[in-house]
Amino acid sequence: HAATDVQTLLKLAKTGAEVRATACTKMNERSSRSHSILIIEVSQKAVMQKKGDVEEEVYTSKNSRVYLVDLAGSERVTKSGATDPLRFQELTRINQSLTTLSRVIETLSDNATVNADKPKLPPYRESMLTWLLVDAFGGNSKTTMLATVSPAQSNAAETHSTLRYASRTRKIINQALVNE
Repeated sequence: HAATDVQTLLKLAKTGAEVRATACTKMNERSSRSHSILIIEVSQKAVMQKKGDVEEEVYTSKNSRVYLVDLAGSERVTKSGATDPLRFQELTRINQSLTTLSRVIETLSDNATVNADKPKLPPYRESMLTWLLVDAFGGNSKTTMLATVSPAQSNAAETHSTLRYASRTRKIINQALVNE
């Protein structure tokens, strides 16, 4: 969908949040059962006049994309209580996409440090999530990760895993340039 003003953008974001799949699990009363990705494309266009022998109009534009991603959390079957086949399949797909995302992040962080001279290709195509985020991770981008963790002792393993995930993300090095 296209939004030409902030109000339309906020309305689209609200609609997306309303249709997002959630369900009650043993771990969370309102657990995300899907990942959510909002991609905002911003284009700034300008007309410049050059003075000299001949007056000429020059059109320029700067383009950028902002990816706002809310990932469904990884859950263990026994802790979440996902016993019915539909919930189990849902949980399996979420965990598979998060595992692939983790492998992409690991490959990119290794390419920035260990494999700098012979970088490996991240497994972007192994998950719809990573395929949609390929532009956000590689090359001409800046990536910021916000990690939400639980202070509860019962979620210590998940919190530790999330912090490791975020730590690896910090090692990714990209060279962001202005697109004109």
